Amino acid sequence: MSAWLQDLQDDFLISLYSCLTPKPVSAMDPEYSILFFSKYDAKKLVAALTVFSQQFSHVPLSLEWNMIFINGLWEKMLQVPDIDSPSILSQWVHEGLQPFLLKPEAFACLHAKNVLCETFQMIVAALNGIYSDLPVEEQRNLYTGIKYYLIQDGSNQKCYSAADPGLNSTAWFKNYLGSFLEHATIGDLQLFGDEPTLQKFARNPVNIQMVSNLTLLRETAVYYTSLLTSGPGFPLSSLPDRFVCYLSPLAVSNLSRDDALSLAQRISKNCPLNLTHRGVTRERVPFSLTTEQLQVASSLVRKFEHFPPAILRALRQAAVGLSISDIENGISGKDLEASISALGEVRGWNAEQSSAIINKLLSSGYQILDGQSLAKLGSLVAGFNSSTLRRLSPEVILEAIKLPEFVQQMATLPSALKMIFVEKISSSVSHPVELVKYIPDALASYIPKSLLVFGEEKPNIQDLNSKMWTREQAAVFFNDVIKTEPDFSRLSQSVLQGFTCAAANETEAERFQELAKVMKKKNVKLGEDQLSCLVKMVTLHGIPKDLDSYPKDLLLFLSPSDYAATGSCRQYFANIGKANLDVLQRESSQRKQLLVEALACLKIPGTQVDEENAEVLGRLVCDLGGEYIRSSGGNLLKQLSQCESFLPNQEEAIRSVISSGNTTFGPPVMWSAFTLNELSGLIPVFDHSILQKIPKNALSLWLKNFAHDSPLSREQLGTVVEELLPTRHKRADGCPPSKKITEMVLNDDLMPIYYTPEELHACLKNVSLENHLSQILTYPFSIQQLAVLKRYLDETYPDGYPESLLQKLGPLTAFITPEDVSKWNITSADMLAVLLKNEPLDDQASAIIKRYVGLGNALNATALNTIGTKYVCLLNAAELNMIDSNSLKLASLNPSACSEVTKDILYAKAKRAFSDQHYLPAYYELIEPYLGGAPGVDLRSLSKDNVNMKVSTLATLKRDSLLNLTLSEVQGLLGMNLRDLEKWQNKSPIREWVQMQKQSELDKLHIGLTGGTQEGYMNIVTPKFQSPSSASLGTVAMTLHLLPTLLISFLMMLVLS
Repeated sequence: MSAWLQDLQDDFLISLYSCLTPKPVSAMDPEYSILFFSKYDAKKLVAALTVFSQQFSHVPLSLEWNMIFINGLWEKMLQVPDIDSPSILSQWVHEGLQPFLLKPEAFACLHAKNVLCETFQMIVAALNGIYSDLPVEEQRNLYTGIKYYLIQDGSNQKCYSAADPGLNSTAWFKNYLGSFLEHATIGDLQLFGDEPTLQKFARNPVNIQMVSNLTLLRETAVYYTSLLTSGPGFPLSSLPDRFVCYLSPLAVSNLSRDDALSLAQRISKNCPLNLTHRGVTRERVPFSLTTEQLQVASSLVRKFEHFPPAILRALRQAAVGLSISDIENGISGKDLEASISALGEVRGWNAEQSSAIINKLLSSGYQILDGQSLAKLGSLVAGFNSSTLRRLSPEVILEAIKLPEFVQQMATLPSALKMIFVEKISSSVSHPVELVKYIPDALASYIPKSLLVFGEEKPNIQDLNSKMWTREQAAVFFNDVIKTEPDFSRLSQSVLQGFTCAAANETEAERFQELAKVMKKKNVKLGEDQLSCLVKMVTLHGIPKDLDSYPKDLLLFLSPSDYAATGSCRQYFANIGKANLDVLQRESSQRKQLLVEALACLKIPGTQVDEENAEVLGRLVCDLGGEYIRSSGGNLLKQLSQCESFLPNQEEAIRSVISSGNTTFGPPVMWSAFTLNELSGLIPVFDHSILQKIPKNALSLWLKNFAHDSPLSREQLGTVVEELLPTRHKRADGCPPSKKITEMVLNDDLMPIYYTPEELHACLKNVSLENHLSQILTYPFSIQQLAVLKRYLDETYPDGYPESLLQKLGPLTAFITPEDVSKWNITSADMLAVLLKNEPLDDQASAIIKRYVGLGNALNATALNTIGTKYVCLLNAAELNMIDSNSLKLASLNPSACSEVTKDILYAKAKRAFSDQHYLPAYYELIEPYLGGAPGVDLRSLSKDNVNMKVSTLATLKRDSLLNLTLSEVQGLLGMNLRDLEKWQNKSPIREWVQMQKQSELDKLHIGLTGGTQEGYMNIVTPKFQSPSSASLGTVAMTLHLLPTLLISFLMMLVLS
């Protein structure tokens, strides 16, 4: 046998692959694999393994085969001469073992073989040598295996003993984790040692040197920094530059002024403004500082009482810690003006800070005479109020936006200011092409749709591609773009999302197929109506055989049989599972049918879904009923944690599975903060019975280190806080001495867990929250605690809140009353925007808008965009009539869900606003949101313009206007979307319109419409009268007067038939 093995070629393992892909038929005696590999020449074996790994690395072997290979290869490796040499071991680990170590259980095999710590250290060193060449997923898998080995025997200090000369090295992180430390969580580190031991490891110079070149998980970096700085004997001057970004306020509390300035300069130099961490991406997200970074900045600033220019320049980014009192009392107007350049480079100012600085500058005589003097303000520009910004000349703003350093500041501006900048810029340019060219990227999405109609102009594709547009904006110019651009692959994702049915209908079939395939390559996200149209166009001449070349979401509108020429039903549903399922409404028949067909395709007979099928189902798991969740145990938790919401029976089933403890996460009583992080998407489902079982320290640690990156809202986090408070609230007789609210408490984002509502009320007396309210309202207070904070404000300001406070209300908005609002001084669109941004309830929002209007403020474009579609229906007729058509032209509203009176008033104004664009194809995109108030004559005119109206829009038309349309006129309006009418035929007012049509005419459409008038019969649709209070009594009387005539006509028809 040995001679035969020597003759095998390097690729002999490849020929065995078909035998290796399934699991072994039966368990194999470990001795067989040891015997097999022991007979094979070592060099040839390594060569064969290298060839095998290169060809099949993307298709991992089963765990059973991995263990067989590891078992035999390990014993063979130990027989290799000079295996103790790092270079020989590295070659074997890299080319022989590494591909089979990707299953964590393989490391358990090494543990079972009693591999010594010294040998394991050499394996880690070899793996560390190839770390940077590995994909992130393989890095993570290998780390999991390394951790598996290090914690297998349950020891808290595996491979470390201070009393053992061979194992007493504190360079433990370097020796046993190396670069794989990048994947370690806080929970992992705490498994490797107790805190005193971890602190020894953290402070070891070898570990510090290694870690200073790694990118740790954010929470791990914070924890590692605290290990370095929390005890005595570690000067901050020895802290690696990378870790100054993760300091705690406590670590900097005892610094001298000189040391504080030195640290501030290191922070500014080494902490990038758009810091990202492994697993966290921030694309186009305005910069924001963490609570800890703000607290550290405040601690550094508190070392000083006065702030001459030299100090402000030295503080650099740490100047963000300046309080309002510092700005108003610690800096003279002259010093402030001399420090503009330094302060303008600081990122993360809150609205109150930047506003205080700008107001002080302007009151001290600072003048903005040109673009340079505006641009010099940098990040402070966010402190302008809208009235001051409106007073600046358009020429000044045009000059400023040509300066790159000023353009960078646009992203962090409040929405109200962005709109004013757009108004100013648009008033200075006469053509859309110029507007698109000059507008900064961060302002592009704020350009009103009416200003993006190119008409006879040819759009500049390069300029359009360089901006980020909303879908509604892109729809306005999409028709112009595809007529101009011969090569669709040149179009950006942002432009392509504006796809419209009207534009597609005018495109040749071949070019349309090309357009659809480009959308797939660019990963363009489309809405339900767009996809519905797209699928009609794609399948116009039959189902393509290459459906995988088209947008994945298109499959939501097809069936497995449609996909048969492209691939299997399993492949079809694997794609569906990755598609944007939310395009279809949760309870729609289409979505339900997809789930039924998926379960049939995957041959799931009962209600138990295994992990493999759950992976295929993907997002469809979110639609599985409670019985499937219960039967499948923990198999579905990974997918369920990604779902947006659940039905009551699903929530109950999830709680049942979690409570059972029979999942990979174990019972709640054993959970750690890391477990909670993995399950964060399910935390809103947990009830008291589950939350009370989770260890309190795990909940606290999760709130401290993970909550800010979780998908949970502040209200949901408040529910977790309630679990950490005493269950029985004692009546507070004054504030307990140990719970006095100090500066340190106010800067602690875990403040809510320290106070019951009663204690919070007692301890807030004689405490000023003026400088801290914005900050503490980001903390996860419970509903009861928020009510206490609202009561505190009412007691402090009995005559109404000052303007400065209105900007900070945040979650307290939920507690305001119309009486509160009646005392507020809402004097600008900026303030209106701040208050409505908190998403108050309708009655609260209505009171806020009425107060704004009642104080004489105009409903201009800025105010209308602030009110938006969410609140436009709250405006009464008097308020609506105040709106100027020119303001409406610059606003983005959709009143289709409003009352008929609102729709009538706004349609008439919108028609006037867009009258100069009536002859252009883009007119329909502009007027479409307002069509609910259109009279029949205007709809007849549109029916001739190839508008391809969505059926959902048809359903929002005025009832009388729709009923007066003929079948051919409705056909003209819907165009490509006519087939969708069948799905809506039982919904009012479409049902009534169908009833008025002759069935014989409906049948000619071949779209399945039923319920029309049969030949020789006459359908009478009951008139829908308004109440006498809102409709003319004369009109009602006239209608009643005509009823006898109608009845006689009806009887005559019956006789004649």
